[in-house]
Amino acid sequence: MRYYVSLMNYASTTGDVAPMLSPTATICKQCKGYANYVAEVNAANGGLTGDYFERVNDVPDLFRGDGGRVGGYALVTIGAYTSKDSPSAKPVTSPVQRYKREFTLLKQHGSWTMAAMSLVAQ
Repeated sequence: MRYYVSLMNYASTTGDVAPMLSPTATICKQCKGYANYVAEVNAANGGLTGDYFERVNDVPDLFRGDGGRVGGYALVTIGAYTSKDSPSAKPVTSPVQRYKREFTLLKQHGSWTMAAMSLVAQ
């Protein structure tokens, strides 16, 4: 999970979502939604400023599911940041927030891929 979060942070910084999508299963709609958003709104084009990084504090729970899937959650913190959906859009400020990042991993071609994820405010 820490590795995937680092790929998400890279995508948020650069707008380059290819590294994040590489270990993503085709069924992960939430992953694609996140990738589509940060491809358009990212730090490189001025859409994100501040401490927008997601930081993994702990991964306290993992479990085996059906079909060889692994699920769990990570406790994460996202810093205070400002986002703008377009250069002329009004900035939206988000405070520091703690979340539970729930996820499901699926083994494909010998590697674990992100199959589902969600962010739940704590």
